[in-house]
Amino acid sequence: QVQLVESGGGLVQPWGSLRLSCAASGNFFSINTMGWYRQVPDKLRELVAVINSDDSSNYVDSVKGRFTISRDNAKNTVYLQMNDLKPEDTGVYYCNAEFGYRSGSVLISWGQGTQVTVSS
Repeated sequence: QVQLVESGGGLVQPWGSLRLSCAASGNFFSINTMGWYRQVPDKLRELVAVINSDDSSNYVDSVKGRFTISRDNAKNTVYLQMNDLKPEDTGVYYCNAEFGYRSGSVLISWGQGTQVTVSS
């Protein structure tokens, strides 16, 4: 069993900042990719940022230059630093991770989601 526990969501004003954290725990040999997705009503879940095992990363165009994803492998934690927040950044943010096992199997797991609301 694996678990992803998120923290850091909340209400913030436009141009403000938030830092999301997601800590992984449970049974796994490695964590491959980790990422953040967001979703608003009546819209598909959207990849916001993903970070690979080698610390390379990718972002959706709308957050480039404003958001930074990072990971602390010793803590099995991924972070999303969100700066210059805009109302359109509002949504439920989900942590995601791909866990690897020595058998070669992989497991995709999701956090429960944390609400981020950008409003004045």
